[in-house]
Amino acid sequence: MKKKHIVLLACAAALFAIGFAWGGKTCLAAKPSALKVKENKIVNASDKTVVLKGVSTHGIAWYPDYVNKQCFKSFKKMGANTIRLAFYSDDSAGYDKALYSKVDEGVKAATDLGMYVIIDWHILSDGNPNTNEKKAKEFFTYFAKKYAGQTNVLYEICNEPNGDVTWERDIKPYAEKMIKLIRKYDKDGIIIVGTPTWSQDVDVVADDPIEKQKNIAYAFHFYAATHKEPLREKLKKANEKGLPVIVTEFSICDASGNGNIDKKEAKKWMKLLKKYKIGRVAWNISNKNETSALIKASCKKTEKISKKNLSKSGKWIVGNW
Repeated sequence: MKKKHIVLLACAAALFAIGFAWGGKTCLAAKPSALKVKENKIVNASDKTVVLKGVSTHGIAWYPDYVNKQCFKSFKKMGANTIRLAFYSDDSAGYDKALYSKVDEGVKAATDLGMYVIIDWHILSDGNPNTNEKKAKEFFTYFAKKYAGQTNVLYEICNEPNGDVTWERDIKPYAEKMIKLIRKYDKDGIIIVGTPTWSQDVDVVADDPIEKQKNIAYAFHFYAATHKEPLREKLKKANEKGLPVIVTEFSICDASGNGNIDKKEAKKWMKLLKKYKIGRVAWNISNKNETSALIKASCKKTEKISKKNLSKSGKWIVGNW
């Protein structure tokens, strides 16, 4: 047999082995490296810092058609390595257990593409994570059982605690219960904990982090036209105290998800995140008629999305993240 043929056969065998190991189906995308939290950074098995850069779906009850492999692939081509699947937790905001299958579809699509995927329990209108704790336990039992040991899956257990809630009284006890539950099934996957005031008060959490648990990180959110230097100071303080932080939601407009774009403040945020090597996930994959939607309102495509299909926010974000 000629040497060239031997090499080709060896390559084919290697690709088949990768596909087989990744669920029994041939998949040409490289399997993402397992992640862990070391000090205040997310690193791979070689202790090299991994910066998660990606996009979040909108509520999948409202925009389910964007949860597909070709859509995610479009953003991967633009530099994303992470997809966040936003599953709203409150009945009034679209909670429906039937949508578990849509989350599964999203995890599979991201996995097939060799991307990381954050399964997000998206509390918002419910405010206090304890309000829908029973449903949260059911949710994470299902997904932690299913994806235990899958190296690309992260769990975000409470998107944006808000209202009359505190870290000590409400969020931390909830988080400790959910971490214990997830760890019954998935011993190593990174768990992301929401922080007070719509996931902004990481400085408060840095003074009282969850102890005796590995691979825990904390959510931080900002909208550049609203959140400026005072909020950056909170992030700086948390970083100085060694708190591992992931920006699981951001945009460059105001906190409503709409309004004007502030590129000047957005540049300051990106400079800081790059300095600290903090991961960031942009809100949101949809063509909703508001500023934070990454796709133009006039674009009806839900897959094979190009840069020309992006909104002004979308174009700036993929050009600067």
